Amino acid sequence: MKHISRDNILLISNRRTKDLATRVADELEVPLTAITTKTFADGEIYHAFPCDVSGRDVVLIASTPDDGSHQELVDLIAGCRYWNAASVNVVIPYLGYSTMERAKPESGEIPKGITRTRQIFRTRPDYVAFIDLHSEAVLHAHAGEIRTRHIWTEELAVDKIRQLHVADYVLVSPDYGFSKRVARLAGLLDCPHTAANKDRYDIDHTIVGQLSSAVKGRTAIICDDMIRTGGSMLQTVDRCYEAGAVDVLVMATHLVLAGNARDRFSDGGISRIIGADTYPGRQDDDLLEIYSVAPLIARELTHYLRLK
Repeated sequence: MKHISRDNILLISNRRTKDLATRVADELEVPLTAITTKTFADGEIYHAFPCDVSGRDVVLIASTPDDGSHQELVDLIAGCRYWNAASVNVVIPYLGYSTMERAKPESGEIPKGITRTRQIFRTRPDYVAFIDLHSEAVLHAHAGEIRTRHIWTEELAVDKIRQLHVADYVLVSPDYGFSKRVARLAGLLDCPHTAANKDRYDIDHTIVGQLSSAVKGRTAIICDDMIRTGGSMLQTVDRCYEAGAVDVLVMATHLVLAGNARDRFSDGGISRIIGADTYPGRQDDDLLEIYSVAPLIARELTHYLRLK
């Protein structure tokens, strides 16, 4: 691949991801170009590029936490192709519907993690990167002509845990499905790890079973890829204390925190939730401690695009 000049980069974002895209722009030392948008009386949304796109190497930063953000991403990629961009390179910090990557046999379910990612791929971006996917199945939801990349935040998570200055801790996965990731983190931190046994019995309901005695007398740091309603995470907190943990901390990349999740954590005795800025609108406050993935995205883009 040829080297790409920073002067030829056109960095844009969908509306929900503007804050993170601004941080990426600062890291890359390129300007963030604001897309012209209007909303008509009937609810239709107007988009226009404020400059010539033809021949430009577009970098598009766009999380898809809701249907509107997903459609806006599809529209922006299609618009780049319509106006003859030289390349379209997409980073999706948070992929909505990512937990729906498969359908149970004969259920009639629509695996929207796959179908929606296919919608993105069908607009013909050159490159799509995802951060801390719930399942890597979505990486393969195309015909092979698109370069995909799964970016892990392990380096940032390790640095953040070290900054906590917690002694004698153990990493805990809320389920066996995420335990390999937690094991990798534990290997980098040279600390023990364990996993709870989680079973899902409805869309937003789980049961977390017993946890091993590895947490006894230690601080448990529960790590997951996302917190949606917080139900399984809070059950894991209870299991940690039941197994003898002296303190429990909570950490996840994507802090969705739907509904009354914040109140549930506060009521459950959790004073701090650590996570990334991949989900729009998350920033430091009395409960959340946020680290940015902007440096990670900038390094990935610099390497892939061979920026000069």
